[in-house]
Amino acid sequence: MTDITASDTTAFDWRPFLLTWSGEWADSLSDGETRGEDDEAARRARWLGFPPASEERIAAMEERLGRRMPPSYREFLAVSDGWRHAGGFVWLLAGTGAARWHDNESGLADLFEEHQDEDAGPEERREADIWRRGLQLDVESDVTHVLMDPEDVDEDGEWAVYTWASWRAAPPERHANFRAFMREMFQEFHSLLARRTDGAPVFVNDTTRELDALVEEARLEALRGRWEQALTALDEAKKYGRPRAAGLGDQIRRLLGETSTVSFENLVADPRYAPELLPPLVAEHAAHSYRDDSMLRYRVRGAGDDLVSLAYATLDEMRAGMYRYTAAGPFGVAVERAREQARWGETDGAWRTLSGALPLWEPLGPDHLAPLGWVADPLLGPLLTPERGRELLSTPRGGQTGEAPAPTAGLDPGGLAWLAEPDPGNNRRSYRFVLVENVEPWDLPGLLADTDADTDAGGHEGQGGHGGEDRDAGVGSAEDGPLMNEPMTVWEARRRLRHARGEVSSFDDRALMAIGRAGAGWSFAFEADPAPFDPRRFVSPAAAAVADTRAVVVWSGLRDQHGQPFFHLSVAHDGAEQYAFTYAAGEVRASGEIPRALDPSRFFGAPENSAAAERPLLEAVAEEFGVRLPRHALVNGRLHTCTTRSWTRPPRDGETYTVIRVLMGHDDRADPLQERRP
Repeated sequence: MTDITASDTTAFDWRPFLLTWSGEWADSLSDGETRGEDDEAARRARWLGFPPASEERIAAMEERLGRRMPPSYREFLAVSDGWRHAGGFVWLLAGTGAARWHDNESGLADLFEEHQDEDAGPEERREADIWRRGLQLDVESDVTHVLMDPEDVDEDGEWAVYTWASWRAAPPERHANFRAFMREMFQEFHSLLARRTDGAPVFVNDTTRELDALVEEARLEALRGRWEQALTALDEAKKYGRPRAAGLGDQIRRLLGETSTVSFENLVADPRYAPELLPPLVAEHAAHSYRDDSMLRYRVRGAGDDLVSLAYATLDEMRAGMYRYTAAGPFGVAVERAREQARWGETDGAWRTLSGALPLWEPLGPDHLAPLGWVADPLLGPLLTPERGRELLSTPRGGQTGEAPAPTAGLDPGGLAWLAEPDPGNNRRSYRFVLVENVEPWDLPGLLADTDADTDAGGHEGQGGHGGEDRDAGVGSAEDGPLMNEPMTVWEARRRLRHARGEVSSFDDRALMAIGRAGAGWSFAFEADPAPFDPRRFVSPAAAAVADTRAVVVWSGLRDQHGQPFFHLSVAHDGAEQYAFTYAAGEVRASGEIPRALDPSRFFGAPENSAAAERPLLEAVAEEFGVRLPRHALVNGRLHTCTTRSWTRPPRDGETYTVIRVLMGHDDRADPLQERRP
């Protein structure tokens, strides 16, 4: 393959490049194809160009135009005074006699200006100005304009080239210089012929053979962990339309965090790769609710009916939150173990499990570079970050060897102090959580909820959930306690709860809490942005939650802007409250023997500084009990949820409260009814 990638300051030999292009064009033509006289002469001569322009002819052109031509265009003219078939849509490119100033002959400057705002930037203004000052190089084309811009000049005196066609529905495309433009037209020529299905001869030549060898070596390099070199080579081959390049490169790009631009091209239509490549595509479609589902068929174009049906079945699974990634062999065993860790909030441990098993992973076929289906798994997908994607790609796998990468840092800071940091949306001003010792997470719903029948966020009433082999199913018997919902984000859980609850009372503060592990020997239930705190009606769930162990309850609103700052801590043991304190309205009310490390007098002084107490208080609680909350799982992941008993006492005689009933009609429109009860 002729090298045309040299830097602009490096002399480039045009003739070998143009001869290669001409020969490959001639060989691509069918014997029975009808051609014009000029094209037939070019085929026989194996030359798409013209005789070279003399220096005198080039100088005369420059005198006519009033400007010295850029170096790469001058050098080209000295080899060929014009060119036929520059890409697929420019049939004749100007030489010294036909190049001319466009001078807005097309009227496109006015058209582009009509669509510009008053505050249009330099790039937008150039889109209009190029039509007035550009040097036109297209002589015959498929309504495709080629202009060199004498005002867009680099340090080597090269002019940028702009191409535009109305049927492309895109702004003018910029090419760094004439040499780059010709290289990209050669790539376009290759790309169009690589995809043709008109019964013409298979497009094979020295360039395609060299590129296909480059793709194969890039595949092996990717499996050895040298993904950056592999992606560079694959991107180069993709520009020439080589069949495997896009599908291989998209696998790398998806693990780097790209989604909408990834298609896996024709690989996704291969049933061998469907278990790994189909789920990421379907998940990206499902993430955009405004898309018509018929678009999914386009994403898997070329696939057979069975694979299309599988795509839609996978879409249904994902919308129901039921999609589950599986893999074969030892890596598949690690996937199951990682999922179990992730579902209880141990996302850093889950990633270590997954990444540690990568050397044991085996591809589904020769064009499979890495495990990908897991990024669509509702529990495993949130583990992916750009850094972790690079770690995965840098890990030798699939039977190849290489140097293992350094592990990426964990995402969870440990402890509780991170709760005092503003979140990106600044929504976590108030939160509450329960910590229970020596209890598994799946047992928390039975400890925290009312014993009578209740409606949970999943819309189930009076059912149970438990640990053991059936925990993934999210079902149980009535005697097991309240149902634990399947893992979901906090927003998904709240949306389901609003739909499921038929009645809400101003005295009823049942919390919808995410549950998981809080460190060695501890489990947690956590709610962000809970209902307003009312110290007159608040009842700590700590004592009721435990019969023979410890429970810790924290409710913080020291940064809550909707009312007075507050903070509550209570600790129970064996079903009885040991100690507690509540800071509200600038005062502290305490009971029991509070350890020195948690003494509220150490943290609260002047009321205006109450927010400053949040971090040291959380650090003290974490240190006292050896607990932590998993930030990544709570903020970005999916966790099981349950609905707890009310955090407020029942109304007393003479107290009034509001009840809101939501009646769901057949048209799914809520009909709120309110009544005040004495």
